[in-house]
Amino acid sequence: MATAFFRFYAELNDFLPRRRRQREFAVPLDGSPAVKHVIEALGAPHPEVDLILVNGQAVDFSYHLQDGDRVSVYPVFETFDITPLNRLRPHPLRQPRFVLDGHLGRLAAYLRMLGFDTLYTPHAEDERLAQLASDEKRILLTRDRHHHPLYFRT
Repeated sequence: MATAFFRFYAELNDFLPRRRRQREFAVPLDGSPAVKHVIEALGAPHPEVDLILVNGQAVDFSYHLQDGDRVSVYPVFETFDITPLNRLRPHPLRQPRFVLDGHLGRLAAYLRMLGFDTLYTPHAEDERLAQLASDEKRILLTRDRHHHPLYFRT
């Protein structure tokens, strides 16, 4: 029987059983299925996938697996531009949006100059900033060193 070897990266491992996380594992193939179907059968929803490499080459969801293929499955990249490699969709899944606390006015100006959606309210309370970040799916940037439980809500 044909076999492909899969490895999932970063938060995509959360969809896998513990024994398959952070390591390569063999998957028996029935015929030559599309990589999308195997990824979903393994438990990872395809909308969470941003890049698939098969034997080191970027492929799209319709790629049909072959015996011996080595498949690397990656989530959305936050700090690494994969635009030249990404063949799954014409636009990135996420556009980073920020909310900054009152100590980061200069950084807010720089982020805006670079074209990032940046919310800066210099006199807002920490709880309000954390709530905005949660409600609007923004990344909260702060220099505060204390850990408030509201910051870590999911």
